[in-house]
Amino acid sequence: MANALKTQDLANYRRILITLRARLRGDLDRMTDEALRRESGAGGGSHSTMPLHMADLGTENYDQEFTLGLIENEQVTLELIQEALERMEQGKYGQCAECGTSIARPRLQAIPYARHCIRCARMLEGGE
Repeated sequence: MANALKTQDLANYRRILITLRARLRGDLDRMTDEALRRESGAGGGSHSTMPLHMADLGTENYDQEFTLGLIENEQVTLELIQEALERMEQGKYGQCAECGTSIARPRLQAIPYARHCIRCARMLEGGE
């Protein structure tokens, strides 16, 4: 790899990934608790978990679906972060998983868990 990352660069990216992972885990725990609290009807004050008005029911359903979508997205991101940390251990961090070329540093700075170079990412997303 002609544009190999230096040891200091890898240490910085590792620190960024670990910090991001910790933050996302905290967010994920908080959202999961919120979703579970909403499902159990905690704090409603009524014996019924059914909202009093149909509009309230729609809002509750929307909020729950939205939260579940966020949880799913954050779980995927956590998996990508873990894979990036594993690539570091294997000495493959910063290399495109598709073509093997170096991933540009600006891309790694923006998305430290990126698996693909910009060209391959565009191809895989159907952009080229």
